[in-house]
Amino acid sequence: MEWTDRGTVLGVRRHGETSVILELMTEKRGRHLGLVRGGRSRKLQPVLQPGNDVTVTWRARLDEHLGTMIVEPLKSRAADIMQDRLALSALQMQAELLRLLPEREPNTQLFTALQVCLEHLDAPLLLAELLIRLELAVLEELGFGLDLHQCVQSGSNSGLIYVSPKSGRAVGAAAGEPYKDRLLPLPQYLTLQHAATADRSHETLSHGFALSHFFLQRHVYRPRGIQNSVQREEAVRLILAAVQRSG
Repeated sequence: MEWTDRGTVLGVRRHGETSVILELMTEKRGRHLGLVRGGRSRKLQPVLQPGNDVTVTWRARLDEHLGTMIVEPLKSRAADIMQDRLALSALQMQAELLRLLPEREPNTQLFTALQVCLEHLDAPLLLAELLIRLELAVLEELGFGLDLHQCVQSGSNSGLIYVSPKSGRAVGAAAGEPYKDRLLPLPQYLTLQHAATADRSHETLSHGFALSHFFLQRHVYRPRGIQNSVQREEAVRLILAAVQRSG
């Protein structure tokens, strides 16, 4: 068995004296692990850093085996990321999020979303929205997608300002008024009608992170026995603080 693909390094762990187990988000084959012989060498260590893009060739006798990987550098980001606390936290948040996905399930959309996030680590306002959308995309991939395009009661696609915590569906202003204390705020940049012109402020981005976190907790973290993510909390805190400073 053999294939070649492009991938982004999510993490590595030691294996024996000289090798590592490499974890990649690949373009065509999803999240994939493999053994890199000599991965702790002076030549390969700088290449196998989280956030870097590589070209990878994977080989194994059988498809279900761990297999070995031969990697070549494609794009290096790790040095810059390591010098920026916000960028490093955001990268760790994304890697942790993508580890919720099953291994070896192709998802080019999520690979592309990861690439876009990594290209905007120095733009907190845009990065915040990208990360919220990435969390919602992972929820959808896991079978728990939200319906934010029409009111669960009226079927209308206008005036959507709430999300039902029970159904994960949007609720219009009029329909939600009697229950507004029990509904979640829906940021307008997540709706179809107002995505381009909606306010992106510290408050609305906070609402977006709260929305995605609520459903991740309900559908993914709690059922799997996962505690609150310290990495996520730190990344969100740093990003929102940077948004607030920018003003």
